[in-house]
Amino acid sequence: MAAEGNGERSSKRGGKVVAVDHNNDDYSGRGSPNNNNNIPDRLAQLSLQDSTETSGTGSAQGIDKILMMAQQAVDSPVQPHHHESPAADASQALAALQSASAEQRLKEQTNAMSPGQQSPAAMPQLSSSSKKLRVEEGENAEEEEEEEEEEEEEEEERVEEEEEESSEISASDEDGSWIAWFCSLRGNEFFCEVDEDYIQDDFNLTGLNGIVPYYDYALDMVLDVEMPMEDSLTEEQQEIVESAAEMLYGLIHARYIVTNRGMHAMYEKYRTASFGRCPHVFCQGQPVLPVGLSDLPRNYTVNVFCPRCHGLFFPKSTRQANIDGAYFGTTFPHLYLMTHPDMVPIKPSQMYVPRVYGFKINQASLYYRNHEEGPPQQQIEGSRQSSGSRRSKRHGSRKS
Repeated sequence: MAAEGNGERSSKRGGKVVAVDHNNDDYSGRGSPNNNNNIPDRLAQLSLQDSTETSGTGSAQGIDKILMMAQQAVDSPVQPHHHESPAADASQALAALQSASAEQRLKEQTNAMSPGQQSPAAMPQLSSSSKKLRVEEGENAEEEEEEEEEEEEEEEERVEEEEEESSEISASDEDGSWIAWFCSLRGNEFFCEVDEDYIQDDFNLTGLNGIVPYYDYALDMVLDVEMPMEDSLTEEQQEIVESAAEMLYGLIHARYIVTNRGMHAMYEKYRTASFGRCPHVFCQGQPVLPVGLSDLPRNYTVNVFCPRCHGLFFPKSTRQANIDGAYFGTTFPHLYLMTHPDMVPIKPSQMYVPRVYGFKINQASLYYRNHEEGPPQQQIEGSRQSSGSRRSKRHGSRKS
């Protein structure tokens, strides 16, 4: 071989062929004294060669391979020498490689850890970022919930309007009566259905033609009579006729409910508390009756009268509170109770007494100045004057 003629020989270490020059001054055979001095250099060369093999990645497998080759170099038989420094250098190099291997494995384990297993140093950053993400997600969720609630409310309102329109249309279509349709509208629960026989009697309608505009058209609409001139009316005139029909029916209703048939129809509503209940605490949910403050339209809205405490209150529903009070009149609840005295409830036995720290307020206090519970101020002053005059008379009689 040419390599053997030149004093060179080759050997395999870890799968790689390494050329060794026997003529080199630094190498003098296996038993030469300079062999131990070259161990660190050989380790460095092996490390460099293997690192180039592993493409500079410095993985744990490459480091393990270097450690194995270094161990073989250290364990190779050497001749004893009076210098021990080369062996110490080899052991130090081996220790350095071991520490490097341990660090590399630790890095790989750290990189392989899941986000929940990160080191404590990285946890604050992760926690702060996760908190920000949670806050943003919470804000987005709240906004989405608000939007969903608004959409649900709009949907409910739309459904209610559609149901109301459908109920109105169905009621008018099924019965075909304007009166039944009008009484079935939401907010018109206080009205009862007036008999058409009562409306067709001209005596019961005396004086209404001077109050209600478009009286003839309105009466025909209430009685479901076809109007020959209805097609010639404009939209504005049609709306006026419809409003006049509602007014006419309301005024007829006020006259009808004071008759026997009308009272009987209102009794059914009163029995089922269709008009509401008294909000007074000591009345214990007493049913109320509708009443107006004027017999002329467009003056006052309807109120409810409590037969037990004789109090006057607004209806609970805002739709009912917008009804004209003249459609029920000022007579109905009182005439109804006079006609049916057995339905007059007992006055509440309890009465609320204002107290301050458990003590009643003096009747002469300013607290009762503008209230009926306390005696009027004039009476108080008059009683003081009379008491003063009595005292003066007593003193005069004693002197005499």
